[in-house]
Amino acid sequence: MKLPPEFYQRTNVIKIARDLLGKALFTNVNNMLTGGIIVETEAYSWTERGCHAYQKRQTNRNAIMFEEGGFSYVYLCYGMHHLFNVVTNKKDVPEAILIRALEPIQGESIMSERRPGITKPIQLTSGPGKLTKSLGIDRKLNGKSLLGNEVWIEDIGYKIASRNIVAGPRIGIDYAGEDALLPWRFFLKENRWVSKMPTTGTSF
Repeated sequence: MKLPPEFYQRTNVIKIARDLLGKALFTNVNNMLTGGIIVETEAYSWTERGCHAYQKRQTNRNAIMFEEGGFSYVYLCYGMHHLFNVVTNKKDVPEAILIRALEPIQGESIMSERRPGITKPIQLTSGPGKLTKSLGIDRKLNGKSLLGNEVWIEDIGYKIASRNIVAGPRIGIDYAGEDALLPWRFFLKENRWVSKMPTTGTSF
């Protein structure tokens, strides 16, 4: 079952980032279905320097963040990697969640075709740039409704105990100063598809 608008339009981006763990992200690109269980997320809010819409600064790139929750936000990082984010909260409250890693459950052979040269399945979706390539996600999917049939997230009944969720600082945002230390990255403990296991972290 696809997640309803109410899931995304809640006002606590941190809770939504945790709640997305165990949900399944799917794409249907060129009639090819691929997907995986979300095992790692990062929350971003206009109130902190790590966010593209810090202090509600709107640009052509981040404009979709100012819509109501339930849309995709896809941007190009370092001119190389497309990164997939989930827009949350109410209209004009720009917050989003980066999907950092998936555990494949659908279309692994298709993912492999999209990633020639990759010999280990673990490399297909164990990072935010890897998973977008494997799922066929690029800027064409920016601004898509997550209630549609191109990219969406489902509740597949995958249950996670709080003790198996780890929180720690987000990755690659040293420019955010003190805000880079916020424990807004969430991942499943000991899941081998997680992009990077920290030496420290807090379990719930």
